[in-house]
Amino acid sequence: MSEDRQEPILEMKNVEKHFGGVRAIDEFDLKVMPRSIYGLIGPNGAGKTTIFNTITGIYTADNGQIFFQGKDITRIRPHEAAELGIARTFQNIRLFGNLSVKMNVIIACNMHAKYGIVDALLRLPRYRQVSKETEERAMQFLEIVGLTDKADDLASSLPYGHQRKLEIARAMATEPKLLLLDEPAAGMNADESLELVEFVKRLHDTYPITILMIEHHMDVVTNLCGQCTVLDFGKTLAQGTVEEVKHNDAVIAAYLGGEL
Repeated sequence: MSEDRQEPILEMKNVEKHFGGVRAIDEFDLKVMPRSIYGLIGPNGAGKTTIFNTITGIYTADNGQIFFQGKDITRIRPHEAAELGIARTFQNIRLFGNLSVKMNVIIACNMHAKYGIVDALLRLPRYRQVSKETEERAMQFLEIVGLTDKADDLASSLPYGHQRKLEIARAMATEPKLLLLDEPAAGMNADESLELVEFVKRLHDTYPITILMIEHHMDVVTNLCGQCTVLDFGKTLAQGTVEEVKHNDAVIAAYLGGEL
């Protein structure tokens, strides 16, 4: 089936979110197709993270509708979003810093663990078997992000770039269908950004996931995203391919030809 005949995995229709008199999201529409990598770009305060928060149930939209795989999730709660297959990272890294790298991923893997509380309390064979399988899966994700040699280190001891990778590994451990990346290249230099691009490409090629990402680094967006939306004060300024957006008159006028 061609992509133009597919149903979007994520669709937002006329979504609004208000904070007092400020419209953080204003009549926002979005369609993200399955297996794509889609970018949200724009300056700080444009509403990008607010969009992520409405998708994942941290905020509830004041108007409009949000659909995930055809299901209305406008009023979903965060744990329900995770159970449906929506995972995210945050602009400010949120790890369990006082736990090991491996334990951070094991906790995420446990979302799908198949044992009961009695199994865990009495450490019955079922619990021991699932725990062994969960640890093996956690190590597989750490291998993907190149952190197996850091498995027993405290998460807080990792360099910044490795903490970003650990956060993505933890999100992937929940077995998402849609992965939301909030500024994954923030704070990275050019070499680290290039490494991140290759890493995200490998993830996308290896797993059947769709990625929606917020990013300020246009080189990252250009190398990863097929389509993107430019936001300005909660409104859509432009949508299309990265090249179309970069040459859009409204975008050029708004940002004076500077980097988004």
